[in-house]
Amino acid sequence: MQHNQHNPAFRFVRDPVAFNKNTERELLQYCLGATLYMPATIDIVDKIIDKKTPHLTSMVMCFEDAIQESDLPNAEKNVIRHLDVISSLLEKGSITHDDIPLTFLRPRTPQQFHSFLQKLQPRHADVLSGFVFPKFQMDNAREYFSHLANLNREFDVQLYGMPILEGRSLAHKETRVRELHAIQEILEEYRCIVLGIRVGATDFSSMFGLRRGIDYSIYDIVTVRDCLSDILNFFTREGEGYVVSAPVWEYFLADRKQDLGNLLRVGNVRHSLFQRNTIVNEAVDGLLRELILDIANGFVGKTVIHPSHIKYVNSMQAVTSEEYEDASQIVQSAGGVFRGGNKMNESNPHRNWAKRIMVRGDVYGVVKDQSSYLELFSG
Repeated sequence: MQHNQHNPAFRFVRDPVAFNKNTERELLQYCLGATLYMPATIDIVDKIIDKKTPHLTSMVMCFEDAIQESDLPNAEKNVIRHLDVISSLLEKGSITHDDIPLTFLRPRTPQQFHSFLQKLQPRHADVLSGFVFPKFQMDNAREYFSHLANLNREFDVQLYGMPILEGRSLAHKETRVRELHAIQEILEEYRCIVLGIRVGATDFSSMFGLRRGIDYSIYDIVTVRDCLSDILNFFTREGEGYVVSAPVWEYFLADRKQDLGNLLRVGNVRHSLFQRNTIVNEAVDGLLRELILDIANGFVGKTVIHPSHIKYVNSMQAVTSEEYEDASQIVQSAGGVFRGGNKMNESNPHRNWAKRIMVRGDVYGVVKDQSSYLELFSG
């Protein structure tokens, strides 16, 4: 798989690298990009085999909020059938791991997770990339990861876990820091199988009776912004090494050719978006504005709930040639300060930023400049 292949006519300055579930963790954690969540009751086998969503590279089949509890037995059967079909095709050589999106399952509770694992076979694990743990907190964190570690030992595989930080103890300021400290300590015990950290801004919003509108971002909801700020502070600081994915954007409208036809006349995407000049439509423009803020704050990738969002999320993860050149210069420098275009590059303070930029450039590609994003969208 490679990111940003939805526009075959687009030419990168530096092409995205290929990856699959067996890619080393240090790179794979940056490869999730737009992760599509869907109910575990949906039949998507044919879509994967026939590549009907060819730019889908990461997905989560959900046993939790996306379905009713009464649908859980059917959802589990559907997922096992899905894994059976895909693993059979792998065994026959009809497909390879390069053809399978990074596939994660989202259990409902630690108890349901443990019960479901009894139904898995090693051949199923060959299809899966891991699991996403909802309502993750210090009371259930070790239980989730100990079950996963036991499965890895039993099957001799490397499946990953991704906690979703979204609980009440994280939303409430008086308990948040203690909770984050405890989660941090537990994750450190299982660091080698933690692929990333996800956040549930919709859950945080609901605890304050709030929902962001289509014309502003999650960062305008100050109580939720406060939660996200502390999560980033704990898990993206120097030396922590975790990749944190941005929360879902809830609005979508179908792309129309007349919307996309104006893209190449827009110019600088950031300037146009924050001047409130229409680029695609209000739902996509809102997503793009929030993506710019996601990236500026250190998030990598984003949860999505509609396939139309995938190309926008992954396109915006690409870096410009100027950014990549600055980053390369900083990483290769032994120290000091030097000019990078219209800005100062300072080797030591900017080094961590530079390393992240170079990885994003490798994974999502390097584009010429700001107008290149619009060309990439238009495919």
